[in-house]
Amino acid sequence: MSKISYADVFGKLDDVRMGKVEEGIKFGQWNLDQYLRFKRGNFNVVLGHANVGKTSVILYLMLLQAIRNDIRWLVFSSENTPVSLIKKISEFFLGKPINQIEEDEFMMAQDLVQRYFVIIDTDKKMYTYAELLEEATDIYHEEGFDGFLIDPYNSLAKDKEMYKTLGGHEYDYEVATHFRNWAKQHDVAIWLNTHAVTQALRMKHHQGHDYAGHPIPPSSADIEGGGKFVNRADDFVVIHRYIQHPTEWMYNHIHIRKVKEVETGGRPTPMDEPVRFRSLPNNVGFEIHGENLISKKEKEQGKMPF
Repeated sequence: MSKISYADVFGKLDDVRMGKVEEGIKFGQWNLDQYLRFKRGNFNVVLGHANVGKTSVILYLMLLQAIRNDIRWLVFSSENTPVSLIKKISEFFLGKPINQIEEDEFMMAQDLVQRYFVIIDTDKKMYTYAELLEEATDIYHEEGFDGFLIDPYNSLAKDKEMYKTLGGHEYDYEVATHFRNWAKQHDVAIWLNTHAVTQALRMKHHQGHDYAGHPIPPSSADIEGGGKFVNRADDFVVIHRYIQHPTEWMYNHIHIRKVKEVETGGRPTPMDEPVRFRSLPNNVGFEIHGENLISKKEKEQGKMPF
């Protein structure tokens, strides 16, 4: 039956009325948590220019949720080898470059990765979106996970027949709808990493702005494939870095552009007031307001859930 259940809808609405709605899971940093939460069943779209460090920021956020809240992830990342992914996760976790990690620390990092991250081998085949969701469904039923990173969208092979029938615009809208529906049906958060079109780099901050002459953060209209992804998204995040700025190149600016359900936590960041992630030396993590949330002190205090 395709009709809604009014009992279910009014029950959820009554929970909102009575303040009983479960909030999204916090990351553990006050400034970040007021804007962004981890929410099961959400379809989230992440956008940024090439080479600004989108995947690194996302992996850091994923690791935070893993070690703080026991969140398990499925990872499809066709632009990064499994070795580079695990290297980055291990360095973030331990706060030091791989060549400085001791044997016992290396074993601890291996335990963490195997517990919280399931990585799809992208070398064996090119996936269409439908094939990737089918693979994800099989893994979900075999071992379960809470979040699913697809990185990036444009690395997925096109379903040629479907693309020919629908055309590019409708095809992307259909794919975004399938991602959203899959997330809701499986109560899994999908984080879809997307690239901005190259033309967007030509848009610069005007004279008088703090970053005058540097590329502005991209908008929903700048996504390869167009803004229909954001239309279907629950949350929309823009990751930007002024890579040619003499002092700001080390900061990732996290702009939260859309939060569909603010009553469960999170809201858009004010214009020109992003959450700033400062890259640590050797790119082994980030500081937010001077605080590395994955700290040695935290591990020594026994707060890790393994």
